[in-house]
Amino acid sequence: MKNLVMLIFCILGVLFFIPSVSYSHCDTMDGPVIIDAKQALDNNDITPVLKWVKKDDEGKVKDAFNKTIKNRVKDEKAKEKADMHFFEVLVKIHRTGEGAKFSGIKSQGHNLEPAIVEADKALQNASANNLVSILTKDMSEKINKLFNDVIEKKKHVNDSVEAGREYVEAYVTYVHYVESLQAAITNPPKHHDTNKKDGHEKHKKAMHSH
Repeated sequence: MKNLVMLIFCILGVLFFIPSVSYSHCDTMDGPVIIDAKQALDNNDITPVLKWVKKDDEGKVKDAFNKTIKNRVKDEKAKEKADMHFFEVLVKIHRTGEGAKFSGIKSQGHNLEPAIVEADKALQNASANNLVSILTKDMSEKINKLFNDVIEKKKHVNDSVEAGREYVEAYVTYVHYVESLQAAITNPPKHHDTNKKDGHEKHKKAMHSH
């Protein structure tokens, strides 16, 4: 259990202290990008959102921002339409700059895992205790489930060829899960979909190596 907790803290270190790691919910209405965008529009100051885009894309964001400021003063309906357009432009540029796809702005809390929600709360509260508890619980349950499945099938590994294959499948699933945890610590992804194809190929090779 002690080693598992240490593993969690290593993963948290990767998430919190590597600037290039992106928020996985940056395309939601309650995500950090749009929160900053709302602040920028309300204060007529683009500064808070510029950190979310590459330097080469600043011009596009500034143009969209200036147009939005002009259009949002007409009436409330125009304001909502102008703001949403700016959110879409900003988030699309942000995600494109990190190699991620953009499929529109998602609603608040859209398909977010509890750990993702808690990750933001941890930063707001300056404490990762609850986040560690959530991740530790999920990882413990998953590891034990996979481990017990391997142990159970190992009892019958020599009963038949089919039983042997069931054992091998359970073993490979178990080992690859552990490998994925290790990879999250030693090789954290720097962009949403960057090198996704390469990662897929490596996974296929790993599958054939067992």
